[in-house]
Amino acid sequence: MPIFEGELRAHPDARFAIVASRWNSKITETLIEGARSALTGNGVSEAMIDVIRVPGAWELPVVCATLAKAGAHSGIVALGCVIRGDTRHYEQVADGASNGLMQVQIDTGVPVANGVLAVEQFEDAEARAGGSHGNKGEEAAFVVLEMANLLERFQ
Repeated sequence: MPIFEGELRAHPDARFAIVASRWNSKITETLIEGARSALTGNGVSEAMIDVIRVPGAWELPVVCATLAKAGAHSGIVALGCVIRGDTRHYEQVADGASNGLMQVQIDTGVPVANGVLAVEQFEDAEARAGGSHGNKGEEAAFVVLEMANLLERFQ
């Protein structure tokens, strides 16, 4: 019985995108650095990593969809940070971004890792952006590397 599993290894010609929200930039800049480090640490040259910044998490899906449809990237890391406030805007933005990013993957076949933090308070975000819970940008980049490698095997 064959078993297929992706590896943390990119094709030499593979280009990756990191699309990140500028909102809550103290957090998202740390996530970007984690993602870049994960990609370069696994053989992706800096020249093959595009970093695109958007205003907020809500804008991530449309830019990721545009990139995925263009076909130049083997995978996309989407990064953002949504912190609960006093209104339900938090749920709309976090859920909308998550659903949109999933739809991009389904529609295009290009892996899109959801590295959008949806947290109760700023300290929760800090814990997930290089703090006690690691760096979710790094983890999202690992997901994209593995999925791009796995999907390449089926082409």
